[in-house]
Amino acid sequence: MDISVIIPLFNEEESLPELQAWIQRVMLANGFSYEIIFVNDGSTDRSWQVIEQLQSEHPEVKGIKFRRNYGKSPALYCGFERAEGDVVITMDADLQDSPDEIPELRRMIVEDGYDLVSGYKMNRRKGDPLSKTIPTKLFNATARMVSGIHNLHDFNCGLKAYRRDVVKNIEVYGEMHRYIPYLAKNAGFAKIGEKPVHHQARKFGKSKFMGWNRFVNGYLDLLSLWFLDSFGLKPMHVFGFIGTLMFMLGFVAAAAVGANKVYCLMHGVPARLVTDNPYFYIALTMMILGTQLFVAGFLGELVSRNSSERNKYHIEKEI
Repeated sequence: MDISVIIPLFNEEESLPELQAWIQRVMLANGFSYEIIFVNDGSTDRSWQVIEQLQSEHPEVKGIKFRRNYGKSPALYCGFERAEGDVVITMDADLQDSPDEIPELRRMIVEDGYDLVSGYKMNRRKGDPLSKTIPTKLFNATARMVSGIHNLHDFNCGLKAYRRDVVKNIEVYGEMHRYIPYLAKNAGFAKIGEKPVHHQARKFGKSKFMGWNRFVNGYLDLLSLWFLDSFGLKPMHVFGFIGTLMFMLGFVAAAAVGANKVYCLMHGVPARLVTDNPYFYIALTMMILGTQLFVAGFLGELVSRNSSERNKYHIEKEI
């Protein structure tokens, strides 16, 4: 099969027939063999009934129905598991992503050798509120800096193309769909490109992804992903280092307080009790925190060594 198109959706019953017909026209015009996998993420409208109707009329249509709303990442994960195409395309169901982009996205994977190609909505409408545009720019700038993928302008664009090996070797969970390029890079798929794509105004309904909270969650997810990539298999390196540093600083500070007391006693200089000195308690707190961090590093090592994923590596070929 040439192409698998994976479409997560939530309450998009009006757009599904038009989207399916549009994808079909593109595929037939280019002679591609394909499948369309609709992942119904707990919709409360008639989306699933529409998918069932489309499937009865078009054998290339497939559907996955969640019992409740889990989110975009679980929807993509289940779609990736079932995808059979050599190239996997993901797009949103709201008709804002154009299926006319599919042939060029596939060409970049097949002919140019990219592992992943992400869309870049250059013509995004000017009327987006500042509550959406400013966090988006900050989010993408931070994601580029942390991930080291400096050629991507829009990490969160739903329109992406993947080599089949990529989607079979990454695990998308929680809200990590924003960082699929970073996940792919960590799995060893380093040839990541970008394509400017046409972005259309929403035709039906309203956006399900507005507000600052998604960007706050996005930063937390990015921090988690960076930490797991950098220290996931060696937690003692970070906790042990910080803990040792804090303990040593606290120890030196406590020793300085003690030395000052001894000096005063030896020279007959009046001095207050060590326990009356605030620096003593600061030093003691640092030593306690340093010890706790050091122990946390040991516990992290124990968990890591007993993890079933510790020695899971992505092997490209075997002979």
